Amino acid sequence: MPNSFSTLSYEPAFELLGGDFYDVVAAAEFPQHQLRFRNDEVLKVLGIDPDDVSDEDFISTFGKFQDRQPFLAMRYHGYQFGEYNPFLGDGRGFLYGQVRGVDGELYDFGTKGSGPTPYSRGGDGRLTLKGGVREVIAAEALHRYGVKTSRCLSLVETGEALWRGDEPSPTRSSVMVRFSRSHIRFGTFERLHYFKRPDLIQTLLDHVIEYYYRHLWEQPDREALFYDELVKRVATLTAQWMSVGFCHAVLNTDNMSITGESFDYGPYAFLNTYDPVFTAAYFDYGRRYCFKNQPIICRWNLELLQAPLRSVISQDALDAALAQFDDEYQSAYQARMLAKLGIQELGSALSIDSSLADEVVAATLAMLYSTQVGYYEFFRALRQQFEPEWADDPSSILADVFGEMEDETLNAVIRWREVYGRSLQTLSPEKLEQVSITLARHNPDSVPIRSEIEAIWEPIVLKDDWQPFYELLKQIRHSVIE
Repeated sequence: MPNSFSTLSYEPAFELLGGDFYDVVAAAEFPQHQLRFRNDEVLKVLGIDPDDVSDEDFISTFGKFQDRQPFLAMRYHGYQFGEYNPFLGDGRGFLYGQVRGVDGELYDFGTKGSGPTPYSRGGDGRLTLKGGVREVIAAEALHRYGVKTSRCLSLVETGEALWRGDEPSPTRSSVMVRFSRSHIRFGTFERLHYFKRPDLIQTLLDHVIEYYYRHLWEQPDREALFYDELVKRVATLTAQWMSVGFCHAVLNTDNMSITGESFDYGPYAFLNTYDPVFTAAYFDYGRRYCFKNQPIICRWNLELLQAPLRSVISQDALDAALAQFDDEYQSAYQARMLAKLGIQELGSALSIDSSLADEVVAATLAMLYSTQVGYYEFFRALRQQFEPEWADDPSSILADVFGEMEDETLNAVIRWREVYGRSLQTLSPEKLEQVSITLARHNPDSVPIRSEIEAIWEPIVLKDDWQPFYELLKQIRHSVIE
């Protein structure tokens, strides 16, 4: 059978923008190729039957990079930890190709670890195997938890020894292929502004709207409507991260997608306990990208994007759109937290008394912070132990979850039980019976915190045993009821 990847109808959408936006590069040649992960779920998005694709098809296409050219290293700049960096661009990856899914949308195949480019800045252009494993886990977990995210299509171990300052070295190498709506970043626009090319900003914006905001194309004010929608998408994405307890760690503008999609996972972490100042990146000494700052930073990145867009969109329209961010974020975050508490179906009760919604979310966060009970353990216990009788007796709610407590912590728990019980009382008997289903849909029973990732990495290092990795992915994929 022919290789299904070679028979896809690739579209040169980004390529047709011209050489101002990319450099044509070659893929590295690797001494070995071992397929460690293939994402059959993504194949279905492309209309490909996984049974028709062999492991060797993945290796020849996304390890040896045969049968396709050109490969495009995308040009972009970005604000990194608050400072503008004009020396960025795809430094260890390229755009392999673009294809339509069965939903009619255009998707990218983007590599990571495929060799040096003009933007490698002295680096080797490689990806450590552990970095690839971590990104696979992050993308699959976030997708399963309802976060808009890129996916990993494949991970191939490539047989090289790499030296890194943040991993025991030598460490193993890999090349990964990311499947996403687009790899165009905020920084793609910022680079054009840096070079004073408003003509190319208009060209790029037309491209983005035509391919990723097609419903706006016929609107006379489509540019302003694009930014308005992007603000809402990013606000919603940030709320998704915050509700699942995900800390991205490196929210530079070159890591912000123009489609409002989460991607490029480096030193990320899922929370152990609710700690607003938790900082996932060891090199983030000032806690710039700590957990609680993610909404602030995402809003600031949108504000920075106004500089290049100002040549196309009026400042009044930009300001009016950005002014919606806080309300959009709060609304999306509250809705997701209420769902995690099982009371998404409160409906008219909270529509009339919105203060109760604010109160129960605030009480939950205060209790989680005061008790330092595991973030996921708490919601998992809520999912496993919920009883409709809690509405009548709030003191019985999760009676065995909290251990010995000091007065301040005990008061936070008592306060949360009282408010949560009052919220349950607003539900009809029929809605109360549905709480368990809501809890199961929105609270995973498997979350890859760092200790779990390290636990599956150790057997890979010591015994080349990949079974714990595959078992973790299986648990993640079955961790919520759909």
